[in-house]
Amino acid sequence: MELTMSTLLIYALHGLVYGMLLFLVASGLTLVFGMMDVLNIAHAAFYMLGAYFGYTVVLATGNFWLALIAAPIAVGLLGALVERYFLKKVHIHGHAFELLITFGVFFVIGEVVKWVWGNFPRPMDVPSALAGSIKFIGLTYPFYRFFILFFALLVLAVLAYVFFKTRLGMTIRAAVSDTQMLSALGINVPRLFLYVFSGGAALAGLAGVVAAPFLSTYPGMGLDMMVDIFVVVVIGGFGSIMGAFLASLMIGELQSFGILFIPQLALVFQFLLMALVLISRPTGLFGEKV
Repeated sequence: MELTMSTLLIYALHGLVYGMLLFLVASGLTLVFGMMDVLNIAHAAFYMLGAYFGYTVVLATGNFWLALIAAPIAVGLLGALVERYFLKKVHIHGHAFELLITFGVFFVIGEVVKWVWGNFPRPMDVPSALAGSIKFIGLTYPFYRFFILFFALLVLAVLAYVFFKTRLGMTIRAAVSDTQMLSALGINVPRLFLYVFSGGAALAGLAGVVAAPFLSTYPGMGLDMMVDIFVVVVIGGFGSIMGAFLASLMIGELQSFGILFIPQLALVFQFLLMALVLISRPTGLFGEKV
């Protein structure tokens, strides 16, 4: 492929869009991981389930915007049930039990998805309002990809406002730093954990709905996303939204330009970056606790 400025710009946009989609998925996980210290493997399954719920709502109503509201709520409620009746019961037994229970939830959701929707892709059409392409500095680029980019920026802005300008956000950031002190001050930490876990699941479901017209809806989409989002969380730092944002952009661009220049090693670069970050800063770029 001839390397022109247009080619480089297109691949940079590809990386930016995928990076912002990664951020949508990873933002909820980094809060759960950073605050609750739970390696939630089921998070990738919530992302997949959001895509399937969104597909079902669009199939039934033809309304993508309704799916964008209904699917995250449904996934968030499921996340609350998982935290309340599974994670909460094993939390006192340590990380190994949490890891096993979330692995179990991941595989159960995967099998339920195959049972309900089948073991083949379920493509979702791009909504008519977001279909087509637009001109951008001399290039033609799909409008829906710009929607992903700006929608993720909107979510980032909302999360930044909540976490830095509201009492709830200050409480959550305090819980990331020291849950024991927060509990001593009279905050109901288990209830806060429930809210954060269900909110993280809802964000994953939201990302699934947004990703469905872009990446299609298929049973392996959760597994395909799992590695990338955990790399994002590790590089960005546990509990850091801005760290997850920066790491997502870095991973998106690394994958995009890796495919352009060295496609055989494209997936290796993110692990090399993770190794370099952990060597120089074990808590990640913006890690808030060890």
